[in-house]
Amino acid sequence: MRPVSTLVLCLCCCIFLSFAATVFFPDEERKPQFWFDLAQRRLQSRLSQRDSTSTARNLLLFIGDGMGLNTITATRILKGQLRGGTGEEFTLAMDTFPYTALSKTYCTDAQIADSTCAATALLCGVKTNKFTAGLSAGATYDRCNTSDGHHVTSILRWAKDAGKSVGFVTTVRVQHATLAPAYAHTPNRYWYSDANMPAEQRQQGCKDIAHQLVHNIPDIEVIMGGGRKYMTPAATPDPEYPSDSRSQGLRLDGVNLIQKWKDLKPGKNATYVWNKADLDRVDPDKTDYLLALFEPGDMSFELERNNTTDPSLPDMTDVALKILRKNPKGFFLLVEGGQIDPGHHQGKAKLALYETMLLDEAVERAALLTSESDTLTVVSADHSHTLSLGGYTDRGNPIFGFGYQVSDVDGMPYTALSYGNGPGFSLVNGSRRNPQMYNTSDHHYQQQSAVPLIEETHSGEDVPVFARGPWAHLFRGTNEDTFIAHAMAYAACLGRYASHCIADLPKVPAVPSLPNMPSWPSVSACPRLVPSLAWVHFILVFLLLL
Repeated sequence: MRPVSTLVLCLCCCIFLSFAATVFFPDEERKPQFWFDLAQRRLQSRLSQRDSTSTARNLLLFIGDGMGLNTITATRILKGQLRGGTGEEFTLAMDTFPYTALSKTYCTDAQIADSTCAATALLCGVKTNKFTAGLSAGATYDRCNTSDGHHVTSILRWAKDAGKSVGFVTTVRVQHATLAPAYAHTPNRYWYSDANMPAEQRQQGCKDIAHQLVHNIPDIEVIMGGGRKYMTPAATPDPEYPSDSRSQGLRLDGVNLIQKWKDLKPGKNATYVWNKADLDRVDPDKTDYLLALFEPGDMSFELERNNTTDPSLPDMTDVALKILRKNPKGFFLLVEGGQIDPGHHQGKAKLALYETMLLDEAVERAALLTSESDTLTVVSADHSHTLSLGGYTDRGNPIFGFGYQVSDVDGMPYTALSYGNGPGFSLVNGSRRNPQMYNTSDHHYQQQSAVPLIEETHSGEDVPVFARGPWAHLFRGTNEDTFIAHAMAYAACLGRYASHCIADLPKVPAVPSLPNMPSWPSVSACPRLVPSLAWVHFILVFLLLL
């Protein structure tokens, strides 16, 4: 290369380095007063907050399947960046809840939970063995004859017994792990239909999960998600994919459980729909029961959803609430962001984060349709995943971008998001593949992982709990995940806690306000995202090679 050209290139790089080394953030944040005002505002909010001990008429439980703290943090940054900010300062809907706690997620026989034993703890208030649903730890996985005498009921059942309307909404099949403990009792989470059960287990009297969905609690008002093929006789063509043999019905008993569901509700307006257009035509005021199954199996990821045929999670939550809230005795609604977990299992962080955004939007939608004065809303997760966010990244670094510097071991850049294990492990000529050779913002990009596995796994750390509404102050500190069902039941006087209703409590005196509260600063500027400094190091390495 000629000396003049080299000089020009060096000058350009110096200019770029000077630009890239500057981290852009709102100008107000340079002043200590900004942070004092922010803290005082938060303090004022906490001091003026009163613990509500009114009976919770309604109960809302949002479960993000696999939604650990790193997933929430990364989602917060992503959503903030999509709205033009640096991302870190953004506030999710669940972030606004006044009470937070931590849940321990282990199961009786597992340090790291699967979704079924975790959901049994969340919904039934009892820890159990992995891969079993709605049973205590006295039952053994995959053994039908160990189930008798070990059934445990859920908060959905307790609410129904108290005269409330009940329902659940999910983005996976309605027979899946997180939903099954709400209504079923099974020693094997994978017994979705009788076709998924060994003959000897059927002969011992165990029923598949789809059968139990229709028969165990036949008056569940709202059931929404996927899972059509587990409800219809074998070889029944699917209405949406009639030529796809993988979407056909599976049932060996010849029973059409969708029709059976209708037959069990004589004289009622029981509506079944399988596409968004039909759901849009549902009149909540005239609908007593709704069964909505939008896919043969799980629903699609939000980034791949056909929005003309399948509704979003916020859309389903909206319809469910409008049906359930007609009951003057109140309701219990379970909303699951079920596709967060598969996104992580595939090692595709972008899929998982968009699903988490969707769950948060459902939380926001529910807040518009309910009142904090009589509705206890809890947001939590059944377990976490091995997703990591690291690398000393600058403020505003794109969440799917690169770390602050290249590795000081192999000299290659790395992404801020990575997994502890999973399918993202790959070697090229005996070395880690260079992630800059790929589009790390593509929703099918697999973040690199430390350990090679076909599927990424769950992780065992505590998960957050966010709470708002009557008795939300019960959710403080670190608790067993079983505490959630008990605290929610206490708040609504359900089951064994029915006697704890107290009509008239003495009024709590108001807490005095802080004096001379300064005005809340406005952060109107949307700072521009700057290139990752990984590119700086890339250029320096390039220059050294000249």
